[in-house]
Amino acid sequence: MNCRLSAVLTVLVAAALNVPAADLYVSLSTGKNKNPGTQQAPFKNLWKALEKAKTGDVIHIAEGNYPGKMKCGWFKMTKPVSLYGGYSPDFSQRDPLKFKTMFQPRNENNDKKGGGLGLLHIEFGKSPATAPKGFNIAIDGIIFDDGFASSYHATKGKPEGFDTGMWLEGPAMNKADKFPSANRYSIYSATASRGEGNITIRNCTFVNGSNMAVNINWYKGGVFILNNVFCNNRMIGINVTCSNAKPAVVWECAYNTVLFTWSRLNDLADMGFGIRTNTNVTANIHNNIIGLNVLTGFDNTKGNSKSKKTKLDNNVFFLNRESDVQMTISPSIAKVRVDGFEDLEGTDGIESISGNVDLKDPSVFKGRINAKYLNAFTTMKYSEKTKLDPGKCNALRSVLGLPLQGTIKTTCDMYANRYPMEDALKLFGAMQGAGAQLPQK
Repeated sequence: MNCRLSAVLTVLVAAALNVPAADLYVSLSTGKNKNPGTQQAPFKNLWKALEKAKTGDVIHIAEGNYPGKMKCGWFKMTKPVSLYGGYSPDFSQRDPLKFKTMFQPRNENNDKKGGGLGLLHIEFGKSPATAPKGFNIAIDGIIFDDGFASSYHATKGKPEGFDTGMWLEGPAMNKADKFPSANRYSIYSATASRGEGNITIRNCTFVNGSNMAVNINWYKGGVFILNNVFCNNRMIGINVTCSNAKPAVVWECAYNTVLFTWSRLNDLADMGFGIRTNTNVTANIHNNIIGLNVLTGFDNTKGNSKSKKTKLDNNVFFLNRESDVQMTISPSIAKVRVDGFEDLEGTDGIESISGNVDLKDPSVFKGRINAKYLNAFTTMKYSEKTKLDPGKCNALRSVLGLPLQGTIKTTCDMYANRYPMEDALKLFGAMQGAGAQLPQK
């Protein structure tokens, strides 16, 4: 190749890399997929905009419940683009609490097949050589609600005044539903992705998640989870991991309200964490409201504590069922309430743990938290019944001094029952200076 042609190609490549980002528009009520995706002629479906978008583009989404391609109930993002919801149909106004942009799939569409492990599944290139680098993307002003895709028992675990009984993990299902619960994340970033850049999740609502609400597996860069409401999700509200072999992820988790995170199963035996941090992540967790989680508010037991750097400052904890924080202090796991946090100073991986308080004024949630749900949760009864096998096997085990075999049946008054989405939105702005504030319009 001659020098002149090489120089021309270099210029062309540089120009292509500096193409300005485009703004694309989507409106379920006024758009058409044959439109060019402009503000005046928006696309109808978000999946169409995701197919058309290029790296760095910004997609503006008007109010509506977006069902996914062929009503599959999920979306896949394969290029780093930003999603901004909460617009009026003509895009003249933006208010995520008024003009609701929702990912709220339905149970009758749970049979749709595909590669979506989350309502929003993020998966960039798997090779570090070709994966995108240097990007900054945002997911802003979207409501993720899996409560109408899940199946709930018709009568079991149904407190008085509730719309549903307890959540059912597949293959169990309510006879009135067509399919079992989907059991998926709300936002999922694939472990195999090798993108290097920043992601911001802001002003979003995560309610009735049938698995972890936000499960971000990031290779390299910054993860910023700011000013969101997490209410009534299973297993973990916010989970950020580093898929790199060395510390490469910086995570800021601030001004979020994280309530009612349920255990993995209805025996309430494991999981149920509001927030969890992991190996090779540098985390700054501050000014959050973390309460009413089944096991613990903040979990620091996963992975190697010495390979973490965590600041846990100025958060408000309340009524987490077993503890406000649990972390590994070799050789055991410490479960600590907020008034004992000073004892955790100097623990492996904890760089700062100060300014955290218990909720002093419960009245901030008056008219904001669903009173029936709160009452049922705080008075929830859990019991176990053991039935020993009466057969010859236990007779022999008894003679030999071995533990007897049997079955354990657990019962619980409620478990991950559907929480009203409209009530979850009321949690924005409950407390000045902590938790999710009202989104800026």
